[in-house]
Amino acid sequence: MKPIFTIHAGEYLVGDEIEKRFPNSRVWIPAKDTGIDLLVTNNNCKSPISLQVKFSKDFFGSRKKTAATENLKSGGWWQFNKSKIENSPADYWVLVLYQFQTRLPDFVIIKPTELLKIYDKISNAKLKIQSYVWVTDHKNSQCWETRGLKKIDQIKISEGTFISDERNLTKYLNNWSCLEKLND
Repeated sequence: MKPIFTIHAGEYLVGDEIEKRFPNSRVWIPAKDTGIDLLVTNNNCKSPISLQVKFSKDFFGSRKKTAATENLKSGGWWQFNKSKIENSPADYWVLVLYQFQTRLPDFVIIKPTELLKIYDKISNAKLKIQSYVWVTDHKNSQCWETRGLKKIDQIKISEGTFISDERNLTKYLNNWSCLEKLND
């Protein structure tokens, strides 16, 4: 039997998190793929916010720890079509990193224009963007775009000593403030 309706794991995790954080919100799933995976409104179906969700399994959970990965909660990998980010109709993209060991997700919530600026600064990709995002397991978790970093910089990320404004995604990590208007 073929199901007539399914959502992928990332969409489910984002919808579940939104319903926990914003109990008066409504999460809607579009009937066809238009570049928007979830539409979120307040209880009165006003103030819509559209989300594009990208899920990645944890690439570190089942691997042997190294100096570069010792203090990481999770690491995700995505391949993006640059034009899809440029032309995205979504208000926000949500990158979902699922921690293998704890079974807990982390979310990077970012406007597509801001995401594209980050990739333009660190990559000269014309069509396809390869993205590696790591979340550290320190007291105050940090989030980094790590594609193309040297091993010494990866170790610095693990140690919590890496500095780079153009690669730092921490301000977007689990930052659901963009949905605060759903409480109105």
